[in-house]
Amino acid sequence: MVPENIRDFFLGSAGVAGALIGLLFVAMSITAGQMAGETVRAQVHRIRALAALTAFTNALAVSLFALVPGHKIGPAALSVAAGGILFVAASLLSLHRLGLVRSAMRDSLFLLSLVITFVIQLVQAAQIIAQPANPGTVNAIAILVIICFLIGIARAWELIGGPSIGIGHELTALVRHRAHDAHDAPSSADGDSSAGPG
Repeated sequence: MVPENIRDFFLGSAGVAGALIGLLFVAMSITAGQMAGETVRAQVHRIRALAALTAFTNALAVSLFALVPGHKIGPAALSVAAGGILFVAASLLSLHRLGLVRSAMRDSLFLLSLVITFVIQLVQAAQIIAQPANPGTVNAIAILVIICFLIGIARAWELIGGPSIGIGHELTALVRHRAHDAHDAPSSADGDSSAGPG
């Protein structure tokens, strides 16, 4: 059973998931040209779109079934987690087939975080089915719903080509810039000395 004090959370999250799925469909229609064709770039865009949709659909299904009276959240969370794991496996196989597992490292890491979320959800759902009176597992599922929202939003942001400014990227760029400046400095100094007095 879903405790009464968390039903409002699932009610709100169902509304949020529905709205985000609607916005995702708009984003997918805008970027439909990038997903068309059989190019590598198109396949990466399709994986990003489906990853966001899978995360949001997971959150929506779990939230809606949590609102249905009875012991519905456990089987629902188990089913959508299993489906999500199959999606991630198919996506990773697709990236491997295209030779993009290393070059598309960011996408691979997102898929890895998604599969970890689904595996944890699978375990928690099995515990809910085995011990439906334990409210702790329902709270864990609620946290996983939030994580699915965050993963889905990040995927959707990349899908529409939103800017990405991360601390790791910026530190790497700074080190490369300094190394480039240090490499250029001696050559410019040599050029000045070789000119010499006329």
